Amino acid sequence: MQNHVLDLLPEELTALFRQEGIPGFRSKQLLNWIYTNYKIDLAEMTNLPEKLRQQLTSLLDFQLPKIVKQLQADDGTTKFLLKLSDQNHIEMVLIPNPGKNTLCISSQVGCSRGCRFCATARLGLVRNLHVSEIVAQVWIAQKFLSEQKLTNIVFMGMGEPMDNLPNVLKTVRILQKDECFSISPRRMTISTSGVIPGIKKLAESGIKVKLAVSLNAAIQAKREELMPISKIYTLAELKKVLLDFRQKTAYRITFEYVMIKDFNMGKEDIKAIFAFLGDISCKLNLIKWNEVSGLPYKSPSQKEMEIFINALQKLSSAVTFRQSRGAEIAAACGQLAANV
Repeated sequence: MQNHVLDLLPEELTALFRQEGIPGFRSKQLLNWIYTNYKIDLAEMTNLPEKLRQQLTSLLDFQLPKIVKQLQADDGTTKFLLKLSDQNHIEMVLIPNPGKNTLCISSQVGCSRGCRFCATARLGLVRNLHVSEIVAQVWIAQKFLSEQKLTNIVFMGMGEPMDNLPNVLKTVRILQKDECFSISPRRMTISTSGVIPGIKKLAESGIKVKLAVSLNAAIQAKREELMPISKIYTLAELKKVLLDFRQKTAYRITFEYVMIKDFNMGKEDIKAIFAFLGDISCKLNLIKWNEVSGLPYKSPSQKEMEIFINALQKLSSAVTFRQSRGAEIAAACGQLAANV
């Protein structure tokens, strides 16, 4: 099976070229075409000899996922439906802000974790994405942006990144390489529902990246109802590993909390949040639940959110309300379902 060109770190590409008797400087030329000029069609790489291009065709795969559908919300948020080489589909979301462009990328086709509020969970897990399929999302987004810079990457699309950690970590390394996208670790976030072994491996990897944890309830019974993973890895166990993780990183942990009407916004929930987060150096992101057809939950009113948010302002941690983007095109948090 051919290596995909986007699967390889720059040093791996150079080593492959040497192994095949190709001068090392040619790998730099190829990287420049792919990651500076955003050309991946060998026919357009005019400074590569035709004989070399033919050799590369048999040596490496250069095919990208195909854009099947592209939807843009009024605020500029753009959702892309991509078809992979095996005909499976994934979605990614590009979110523009003044001076910043954030890409929310997928790490799996579907997801096995079964979070009750998430549309992706209803797909089940089909398979992990290859490194090239994750990197390709970033490449396609940067190509789409043209002269604008893609500044931030969040692994918050389809799938549980910790369940595909080896491929996710290699992707992070490629994205951070100067010869590739040169994205700062401060601008990259891996999200998890709370997969403890993955969090431990991430801490041990030495790779610099931010961590976000989907909390959504600080009461064990409620979190189990909402997120079945909490039956496997309890809140108490999760907190312990996160305190250990925090000792090994310069970045605060971000907790994501989806506000669901009449479920996780009561006084007992507020008290539990204070108890869980009180001694963790972190940031709490509060997000309005985006309704998904067929699910039994409801979005809170503006007044209900204000009361809840105000009650949490006494936390020593930073508390922010994250405005959902792209809900009208089913591109917001929890809405990705790879609908064709």
